[in-house]
Amino acid sequence: MGKSLYIAEKPSVAQEFAKALQQNMRRRDGWLESDESIVTWCVGHLVTMSYPEAYDPKYKKWSLSTLPFLPKEFKYEVIPNVKKQFDIVSGLLNREDVDTIYVCTDSGREGEYIYRLVEQMAGVRGKKKRKRVWIDSQTEEEILRGIREAKDLSAYDNLSDSAYLRAKEDYLMGITFSRLLTLKYGNSIAGFLHKNYVVLSAGRVMTCVLGMVVRREREIREFVKTPFYRVLADLEAGGAGFTGEWKAVKGSRYEMSPKLYRENGFKERKTAQELIDYLSESSREGELVSIEKKKEKKNPPLLFNLAELQNECSKRFKISPDETLRIVQELYEKKLVTYPRTDARVLSTAVAKEIHKNLNGLAKYEPVSGLLGYIAKERTHKGLEKTRYVNDSQITDHYAIIPTGQGLPALKSVSGTAQGVYDLIVKRFLSIFYPPAVYQKVSLEVVLKGEHFFSSFKVLTEEGFYKVTGIPGTKKGKTEEDEETVPDAELFARIQTLRKGDRIPIKGFEIKEGETSPPKRYNSGSMILAMENAGQLIEDEELRAQIKGSGIGTSATRAEILKKLIHIKYLSLNKKTQVITPTLMGELIYDAVDHSIRSLLNPELTASWEKGLTLVAEGKITSEEYMQKLEHFIIVRTNGVIGLNNQYQLKACYDKVSPYYKSSQKS
Repeated sequence: MGKSLYIAEKPSVAQEFAKALQQNMRRRDGWLESDESIVTWCVGHLVTMSYPEAYDPKYKKWSLSTLPFLPKEFKYEVIPNVKKQFDIVSGLLNREDVDTIYVCTDSGREGEYIYRLVEQMAGVRGKKKRKRVWIDSQTEEEILRGIREAKDLSAYDNLSDSAYLRAKEDYLMGITFSRLLTLKYGNSIAGFLHKNYVVLSAGRVMTCVLGMVVRREREIREFVKTPFYRVLADLEAGGAGFTGEWKAVKGSRYEMSPKLYRENGFKERKTAQELIDYLSESSREGELVSIEKKKEKKNPPLLFNLAELQNECSKRFKISPDETLRIVQELYEKKLVTYPRTDARVLSTAVAKEIHKNLNGLAKYEPVSGLLGYIAKERTHKGLEKTRYVNDSQITDHYAIIPTGQGLPALKSVSGTAQGVYDLIVKRFLSIFYPPAVYQKVSLEVVLKGEHFFSSFKVLTEEGFYKVTGIPGTKKGKTEEDEETVPDAELFARIQTLRKGDRIPIKGFEIKEGETSPPKRYNSGSMILAMENAGQLIEDEELRAQIKGSGIGTSATRAEILKKLIHIKYLSLNKKTQVITPTLMGELIYDAVDHSIRSLLNPELTASWEKGLTLVAEGKITSEEYMQKLEHFIIVRTNGVIGLNNQYQLKACYDKVSPYYKSSQKS
């Protein structure tokens, strides 16, 4: 009987596999071994694609005559600084006494690629069984389940194909378009920036993200504030005052008037004053023509996927998406949470049936011990699979990020921010076992001389899941997420006693000046969400859940792309606020791409490439079909740019945007 060889992606993960196997493992240089098994590890990527000059020395010099760069066969090489570990893994793969290889790299497209490249470079000989271990957390039982249920590696061939294609696509587009744009525009941009040379980095995803940020910045610059004037009435209910807002509804003398700014304001102050003068001529009592009372339920939100967690951590802890990913990866490796690189916000039926294990484990996590009592008493975890938080059809590789209920002693060894992120994941998870929060909502409509004033109030009557997550903060009498006024208890009690037809005293009127506001800049978290939703920043959480398809990049790569754009100084990140803005170089590169390969800036196109990779992974289209389309795209765009002569347009763009950067250029 031969030995089984287990290959993990990192040494720390290999350690967990060795522990779970419970065999008396002896440590060697680069692997662990027992009588039955060997456990070894990669250190991330061990193999990479070769640079163009490895194909032919002529490619070392950048020249338009050698573009597009589209090799028929791709070359790969071992990464020099990890050659020692590659040689160890390669030797173990080819050992005579190894008859079964268990692939235990991360359960996703990138993890698949890491192993396949190693196997390809090692040239594995002999008849060996290859099994794929696919797990959702690093707890002992999950590792053992993964080994027990490991499928033949060939079941993941389509995923492997899509991984190879993703790498080839980023490589071919990156090399061809970066060289092409540098040769065409590098000197001009270097001249504008007073640099000796500038290399333009272009890529399938990063150029599109740069485009989103530059477009948003330009919308903000070109935005013209429009003032408008609203008319408010100071109303009274049993001696307690509240406000009514005028709207030009049916029957108003201003209905459809060109003087209106929307239906609740005027373009000019004098028109608002005319309305007040007209209303002030009569008795100061309006009639309550409508009072509506209704209960409004707010359900606990869906669970975290990586993008939602990155957005929340950016807001709450002011940390960047790559820092969030680093933290949650650490929590995963310490067995505290499930696999982080996931797009799903729901659980699988199988996990839902075993969810008591996660809950029982959390009893040792002191901050929530009180909250678990309610779940145990009401048994709200029973029947979880019938709720909106469980949906097998919405899970591709992994379910949502939740606490495992294990590894709690390790929490002491992580940073304070990491403890905060863990707490966030735990509370989001526990909130789904609590009932909805319930608001009592009252809407009033008061009429005076045919003009209508509206008021609405909202009071939280049942805390529900807010017991777990806390009640959203209130600002200036309004809740953060709602427009309704939050009244005090006395006023609310009086409003509740009002009846249709009541006379409402009006103490006076005022004009409230406002102005339209420009679009908001992206911050690092909202940028990740906009990437997940193919360029749309959808604020509404429910809507985001419905339209989720293929975004730009994947949950595993988005943070890295953003980090790269900041590192190469195309974008700038304010660490304190996490707000993202373009740099002057970023804007000039945007303009160069806009005048040459405009489609690279199109989020829908970038998302459709990602969708294509998903279709390859699902076996719906072949690698050959995908590659043909890709090569055609690169050839057509390259030939188009070689024939262009539009340097002069860049000068006009520079003249337009550079004044916004004068102060930063000096510094």
